[in-house]
Amino acid sequence: MIVYTLKRLALALVVAVIVSLVSFMLIRVSGDPAIALAGEASSAEQIQHIREQYGFDRPLLVQYLDWSWRALQGDFGESPYFRLPVSQIMGDRIGVTMTLGGCSLAFAVLLSLPLGILAAVHPNTWVDRLALAIAVLGQAMPSFWFGLIMIIFFSVTLRWLPVSGTGSWRHFVMPTIALGYYATPAFMRLIRSGMIEVLSSDYIRTARAKGLRWPKILFKHALRNAIIPVVSLAAVQFGFMLGGSIIIESVFALHGIGYLAWESIGRSDLPVVQAIVLMLSLIYVVLTLLSDILNAVLDPRIRVK
Repeated sequence: MIVYTLKRLALALVVAVIVSLVSFMLIRVSGDPAIALAGEASSAEQIQHIREQYGFDRPLLVQYLDWSWRALQGDFGESPYFRLPVSQIMGDRIGVTMTLGGCSLAFAVLLSLPLGILAAVHPNTWVDRLALAIAVLGQAMPSFWFGLIMIIFFSVTLRWLPVSGTGSWRHFVMPTIALGYYATPAFMRLIRSGMIEVLSSDYIRTARAKGLRWPKILFKHALRNAIIPVVSLAAVQFGFMLGGSIIIESVFALHGIGYLAWESIGRSDLPVVQAIVLMLSLIYVVLTLLSDILNAVLDPRIRVK
């Protein structure tokens, strides 16, 4: 287990370095960052001043090493728009996005588990088709459209839930459903196929022949093995939810990282954009590493690969 963990950790570090390099170069490839910060109407002297102020006149390798070293210490520079440290701005916004992503992931898993189990226990029946239809409906509807429909129905018509804001848990109900429902089909199909495969295995037939109760066989023996791929998918989906929350945050006016990224792109606030890309990418790498380790704990056979 230690060797497997060290191998995965080394791979994660390599990916993290590549991600940091890509994040650094994206801003440079898109054009001269000094012109983007100063504005198209700025004079040559102003652009040169910006280039010297932010160190854009130095060699790229020196810029990357300096930026990486400061990023490791949590220093992503200062936002030219807010006139505040980037780390402070992101620290004020990250809680909203993490709360939305975590609640949406929990909603998707809790909804897909019973649907996937029911579909697997009753394959090729109306129960299976109904469960699949409920799940696929979430992927067929654009999340922003679903969010607007919920606002009209639950907020404007029934007045049950607030339209926007982050004051209480009620503000996160509709964004959670809109973002989580879209990820439900992937979980549901994976749970269904895994449960069908496990339920047809020899050890399940042996357990039934011994007279074990069906709920115990289903949840203790079958589900434990069928849910292993879901762990990896959950890490991937959580990363997607954090990165794709910009749409839902915009619809419900949630001032999280996704909405901040959209604002910063429009304002050419390059240090903020760069920091958000790096942070979300590193979160994705860490989640993937943790899912690999957790899968190895759940299934010891993975450790020998």
